Amino acid sequence: MQRLLLSLQNRLLAALPPADHGLVGPYLTHLDLDRGRLLYDPGDPIDMVYFPHDGVISLMTLTENGAAIESATIGREGALGLMAAVSPRQSLSRAIVQTPCRAARISAAQLHEAWEKSPAIRHLIDHHTEALFGHAIQSVACNALHSVEARFCRWLLTCHDRISTNTVALTQEFLADMLGVQRTTVTAVARALQERGYIRYRRGIVDIIDRAGLEAMTCECYGVVKRTYERLLPGTDF
Repeated sequence: MQRLLLSLQNRLLAALPPADHGLVGPYLTHLDLDRGRLLYDPGDPIDMVYFPHDGVISLMTLTENGAAIESATIGREGALGLMAAVSPRQSLSRAIVQTPCRAARISAAQLHEAWEKSPAIRHLIDHHTEALFGHAIQSVACNALHSVEARFCRWLLTCHDRISTNTVALTQEFLADMLGVQRTTVTAVARALQERGYIRYRRGIVDIIDRAGLEAMTCECYGVVKRTYERLLPGTDF
């Protein structure tokens, strides 16, 4: 029973009818993922699928010179590596744990067996894939067109939606990679938001003080991505 209740903290797993959940539940293992843990690099075979309960996993796009920028995030509304349940896949991006994360894990092979038997699982995987694609292409526009300040607010709000605390533990290096900017830029933006009273910023720690203030300063991309998930995966919202 405890394992079942824990797995239902993930919105995708919770959306499955009991019989369909029974196809995956016995094979789920639950684990704590530390911040900074690397789950996949580009080209790695996706042999495990992760369903976060609480926390954020970032998908990072890498370039040959070592630069990186975040293209999407995954939390309790979704899963990492779901398409490997359909057929063998290699990762297209770096998947790294951005905040401490509790998650359920199942092998891609075991999830594939459930996928073959369950129309409900096939439906969720198809719609999650579309939602994640929409998230990624919105991030392309956001990273190219919107200010660092608006994108920083968007990231904080997205993270806040997926964790059970107002405190976000992350380093300047992580923030700089996620936003595709220098660390000095991250520091300047964080200080400006702190001066407005929206956050409290300490080394490696951001406390969200005024969520409404952050919402007023973020770009439309935050709402667009949320509405995409709500439309494609009703009941699995952040």
